[in-house]
Amino acid sequence: MSAASAAVRPDATLRGAVEVARAALLDVAEPGAVGEHLGMVMEAERLATHYFACESRAYRGWRWAVSVARVARSRTVTVCETDLVAGEEALLSPTWVPYAARLAPGDLGPGDVTPYVDADPLLEEGWEATGEEDVDAVALWELGLGRPRVLSAEGRDAAARRWYEGENGPSAPVAAKAPMPCSSCGYLLPMRGALRAVFGACANAWSPSDGRVVSLDHGCGAHSEADVEPPAPEQVLPPILDDDSLEVS
Repeated sequence: MSAASAAVRPDATLRGAVEVARAALLDVAEPGAVGEHLGMVMEAERLATHYFACESRAYRGWRWAVSVARVARSRTVTVCETDLVAGEEALLSPTWVPYAARLAPGDLGPGDVTPYVDADPLLEEGWEATGEEDVDAVALWELGLGRPRVLSAEGRDAAARRWYEGENGPSAPVAAKAPMPCSSCGYLLPMRGALRAVFGACANAWSPSDGRVVSLDHGCGAHSEADVEPPAPEQVLPPILDDDSLEVS
């Protein structure tokens, strides 16, 4: 009960209107859905709410609420409204999440377009040409000159962490059993930019990581310098002829 409800003077007439409230519920609820009376709360002067247990299997933990009122100097109780309200253990639908925040990696299909994020913390403004050859060369090579936005430091860190901890990082099962790391493989295409010290792209058609970004300490059995021990040559012994044996058919 709230402090405001506690300050309202009790109303004996409304408190005694349990059956009036129950009758109002029986007109709107399915048979057997109205349970025991759970109590009454004074909402304001001559206005109260009666609560009943909800016995519907689809609404466990919910309560029926019936608002009742009376005019001054009258003992006639009027039903204002009936509602089904959630209790502490009620099963509720999850909080609505905007479309842009609901998307997960892998959800995008052919023809789908993600909404534009104006203040994306993973991106920052691109660079414009300064006219200084050396400065512009660095911007073109490292920062993506000509694009409206490029990865911010936070964006690079998020991508690096996701790749490194994923299936193409050093902790993947295929990497744990690899004979050598990707850093020494001839099929590794080094990346350009700030992540080149940690990642590269696999160009080995035999590798499960072909066409993907891999960490330099990742690995697989298709390493260019790996080899397997050749099996011992099979030795076929010549047949032995025994002239003293007699085959009985």
